[in-house]
Amino acid sequence: MDIDDRKAAESGGVDGCDRPTAHHDDEPSPALSAPRVALPAPAPSLAARVLEPLRAIQRFIDRRALGRATYAVPRTARVIYSMLAHGEMADDLPAPSASLGFAAQVAMDEALLAVAMTPSRFPLPGDYRRVSGELDEARRLYVRRGWMHHPDTYHRQPPPLGPGEVRTERGKALGIRYRRLTFTSGFAPHAAEPARERWQSYTPNRTAMATIVRQDAEPRPWLICVHGFCTGYPFMDFHGLHTARVHRDLGVNVAMPVLPLHGRRKVTFLSGEPFLSFELMNAVHGITQAVWDIRRLISWIRTQGATSIGLYGVSLGGYIVSLLAGLEPDIDIVVAGIPVSDIPTLFHEHSPLHVRARAIEHRILGGTAEEVYRVVSPLQVAPQVPKDRRFIFAGYGDRLAPPEQAQTLWEHWDKPEISWYAGNHVGYLWSKKVANFLVDSLADAGFSGPPLVRN
Repeated sequence: MDIDDRKAAESGGVDGCDRPTAHHDDEPSPALSAPRVALPAPAPSLAARVLEPLRAIQRFIDRRALGRATYAVPRTARVIYSMLAHGEMADDLPAPSASLGFAAQVAMDEALLAVAMTPSRFPLPGDYRRVSGELDEARRLYVRRGWMHHPDTYHRQPPPLGPGEVRTERGKALGIRYRRLTFTSGFAPHAAEPARERWQSYTPNRTAMATIVRQDAEPRPWLICVHGFCTGYPFMDFHGLHTARVHRDLGVNVAMPVLPLHGRRKVTFLSGEPFLSFELMNAVHGITQAVWDIRRLISWIRTQGATSIGLYGVSLGGYIVSLLAGLEPDIDIVVAGIPVSDIPTLFHEHSPLHVRARAIEHRILGGTAEEVYRVVSPLQVAPQVPKDRRFIFAGYGDRLAPPEQAQTLWEHWDKPEISWYAGNHVGYLWSKKVANFLVDSLADAGFSGPPLVRN
């Protein structure tokens, strides 16, 4: 069903069904009334005749990923024009120098967003009412329990991870030897929370896991590196989190937890797909379980002779470590890279216009979601890490997690050191400036261990 077909179905009534016509008692039944003469359909207007070929072309494009990718051209042009006209990428954020390379990176993000917005993933008419009901039920529960105004009390302290609960296996990726840690998560949403049964039905997600890179048993700092959306495999995360350089240059041990529904914990073909979807309660449960699992991992790391513990995450991982920095005591340093900080706003910005309008109409966006997400928002908890040990890096041309997301976190964190690079969401991967900022920030804060022994 294409977009126009959906709109036609939705306009017919609840869940796209035709509404029955009401008849008064003194009116004859349609079945008993005289037969009616079918009137010819009115001729389409001149405007409709002119626009119909254009609409047909748009429907054709929308059904094809490569066709939707062409939307990146006008969207990129709009971003570059706004940048040149106002001299800013966002409020109080001066724009970088314009270049073809920068425009190409913006276009890459815009194309990725356009391709991801496949009509087959759009919510059906009945989904709006169901999701709205789940969020409204959650909001009332969170208010009643006091979690809405004290989000830290929403997050339960998990039991420590005992040595007998951990299973290990060895592996190698990109030339790096590692150990894979697995253990039973033990997480479940609160008993009365909406979508609890759906979340618990994701069986592979019940096993938590982390990739460990360490050379010896010597006491060292441990850096917990949290991957972003759609990743969660060692061959991706070693590159995406600069694992080799951090381990080699700083002499620290590295632990890379796998987020819920990602990597080997996934339940769909695409890693992490149900985590950030129109099932908005999934993200609430996913974020809460991520915090739970990582706190259990931290309890194990403390038994491994850790001299200090740091947090580093990118994209969705930046969101998770920012929240953890306000919940977990005795964290020595935190680095949030290309961070997401406000998920409802991100949904609002990235949703197609008709999906956004329907979500607002059903009171999903524009109120309820924003209130519910308070319990898992890093913007609602005060960071326990000292200001001089909080660091952020972000991209001027990031269209997946726009600069406003990093700016909002930066302001909430009392404006600590932040590094901007002239690139898109994944542009940090080939930015020497970002790699140096990450390593230098950790080293300058004293987060380093004894030199590694070269094999």
